[in-house]
Amino acid sequence: MKSLLVLLFLMLSTTPSNSQPADSGQVVLLHGLARTSRSMAKLEKFLSTRGYQVINIDYPSRKHRIAELAEMVRQEVMAKTRNREKVHFITHSMGGIILRTIQQNDPLPHLGRVVMLSPPNQGSEVVDVLGNLSLFGFINGPAGREIGTDEQSVPKQLGKIDFELGVITGDRSINWINSLLIPGKDDGKVSIERARIEGMADFLVEHVSHPFIMKDKKVMNECLHFLRNGYFSR
Repeated sequence: MKSLLVLLFLMLSTTPSNSQPADSGQVVLLHGLARTSRSMAKLEKFLSTRGYQVINIDYPSRKHRIAELAEMVRQEVMAKTRNREKVHFITHSMGGIILRTIQQNDPLPHLGRVVMLSPPNQGSEVVDVLGNLSLFGFINGPAGREIGTDEQSVPKQLGKIDFELGVITGDRSINWINSLLIPGKDDGKVSIERARIEGMADFLVEHVSHPFIMKDKKVMNECLHFLRNGYFSR
């Protein structure tokens, strides 16, 4: 009897009160323009330790146009995810535009909840002003020139969303030159207003900058909350 009580005590003391199921589902991470999957590594670890199967996709964001990148990403998603199971997404910056392009051109069959971090859903004025410069093209490639705010830009050509979406953006900039080009509050690349999109389920502004939003602890917790509940905790 004594040994049974000791065993029960050990089991209770080693089980965390906030433990999650061994498999909470699948989450695909899509990095932003001129970044790599390494930029999402902290978020990948955060979600993995909470029971999610994380697929952190790397794609050549500087070498192709958005439509071509969307085809590449879709093929990899379909190859790496389990059939007939909801697949959630967390995207950063242009990664959100790539996902929207996929859903318009060749929708994923089992798309779950989506969190977009600092997405240029209505484009960025930075591209309007600097997009034709050779240095901009060298750094950002052809896709970078497609995310301006004019009516011919890729974000403006995409249709309405038809999936469960939460958007988190920032109001802190570490790039004052870019911020001079952007009306209103911004994160150094995208204004708060241009991150919005009609039909989103929830919207949140945090005091973070565009390059580091995906590494912020509060933002990561909000991503987790949306994946589980369909809204942010605030």
